[in-house]
Order: sequence, then structure tokens, then C-alpha cells
Amino acid sequence: MRRRPRHKAPTANGLRRGRTMNSLMRTWAAGGTTLGAWTTLNTPVIAELLATIGHDYVCLDQQHGVADDVSLLGSLIAVAVGGAAPLVRVPANEPSMISKALDCGAAGVVIPLVNDRSDAERAVQSCKYPPEGDRSIGPIRTSYVGGGRTADNVACIVMVESASAVNNIDEICSVPGVDAVYVGPADLAASLGCPPTLGIGPGVHAEAIATIIASCVNHGILTGIHCGSSAQVIQCAENGFQMITISTDTQLLAAAAKRRFDDVSKGLSTSREDTKRSSPFLPDATAEPRPTP
Repeated sequence: MRRRPRHKAPTANGLRRGRTMNSLMRTWAAGGTTLGAWTTLNTPVIAELLATIGHDYVCLDQQHGVADDVSLLGSLIAVAVGGAAPLVRVPANEPSMISKALDCGAAGVVIPLVNDRSDAERAVQSCKYPPEGDRSIGPIRTSYVGGGRTADNVACIVMVESASAVNNIDEICSVPGVDAVYVGPADLAASLGCPPTLGIGPGVHAEAIATIIASCVNHGILTGIHCGSSAQVIQCAENGFQMITISTDTQLLAAAAKRRFDDVSKGLSTSREDTKRSSPFLPDATAEPRPTP
């Protein structure tokens, strides 16, 4: 398993400097593994909290998350302040959606449903300014964040999440400008006729992911994936994934709330009888009832 590089020391104000995509790429080039968080609630306070914990990146989900342009902008600022690289999963492989996310300050975009070479070329062209691409020049924040980001220091991360994408993986990986392939394990499983799962599933799911990894290695492109447990994260790291999303805000909230609820319910259940016998605020069941006046 690759050793994960240590984070930089905190700055004087207690916050780590925002990581640009270039710093993540240097980590990947050195063989390091980066760990990230995913937010579907797209609330700036939550996004900042996830960043300050120590994640290398925080991805704001516009495809399945609840984000409008205002909350997206606020969350991008919050993630950068918290010290992580801000990424955005755009709703679709559309130039206007990709350029808006980048103009607002995203260090990279995760582009869903890339199934063949033409999809990958469309994604790259939307990330790059002419003459390499078709991105319109209209920066909102990029002129003063991330060192003045250009098409050369934002990441184009394409999602492979279907059987057809696996069949076309060599063509996808051969497109210049594709920086990473991010596996959507649940949709990939459904496409293969398997129950939806995160991480690496058994059987044909594992075989498909092995095909993706082999092609990415052959073309010098890193691989990313979404996981739902610590065991899945370790397994994926051992299989060569260098960009691993280890948790989602709604998943964390639900798990923490259920754990607290179950702990309290169990504690109350086991102590209820003792409480009834010992509490001075509850009537003594063994005492004679008082006469009614």
C-alpha cells in the first residue's frame, strides 16, 4: 500500500493553505494516495468542516446534490479556506456547466457519464481555452484564486460508470487532456447487472475495475473511486487507486445520528427499571396510594 504524504504544517492563522490541483497532481505523480470527501448538501459550513478535517479534496456534487449557483460559490470558497482542493461534479458533460464551475473557482471538475472517446474529447475541450479547447474566457474568481488558474492547472476528471465505458476505456484514456478516470462503482454495477455497490464488488464488477485500472496505468492516467467504508478504502488503495473518496456528508450524518440514537435507546432500555426505583421524581410503585380528598 502506498504511503500517504503528510500534510503541510498549519499556517499562522491555523488553516492550511488551499491546495491547488497542481499540488494534488504532484502527489499523484509521486505515487501518493489522496483522500477526499463528497458533499451533496452543498452547505458552505459543512464543506469547510470537511476541508479542515484534513481531506485532500472536497467534491461538491451538482449532479445528485442540492446545489444552486449561490451555494456552489459559497462552498468553493469555504473548501479553499479550509485547506482542501475544491472539486465539482457537474450535472452533465455540458460546456456551460463545466466552464461555470471552473470560473467560480473549482480546481477541477468531475464529469459524469463519459462512455466513449467523443465524450472524453467533449469534456477536455470544455475545460481548456482555445486553441486546445472551446472554453469561453469569462473568469469570475479564477483571476485571483489558485495562482490565476488556466487550462493547464485545472483537472479534467472523467467518470467511467457503464459497461460501454469499460469497453471503450482505452479510447477514453488515449484522449489528451484527460487527467484522471473516476469510477462510479454503483452505476457501473447496475450497468453490469450487479447490485449497486461502492468500492470494488465481486465477480464481473471487480473484473471491470481491473480493466479500467490496467488501461489507466498503460496511459499514465490516475484512477479514482468512491468508497463507503474504511475496508473499501484500504482495498482500493492496495489496488492502485490514488484518488479515493472516503465519505459523503449525508452518509456521515446518517451514521452518526443512528449511532447516537441506538446508544441512547439501549441505555434508556437497560436503565429504565432502575430509574423508576431510584428516582425521587417518580412515584413509588410499592407505596400505598394516597386517599382522594
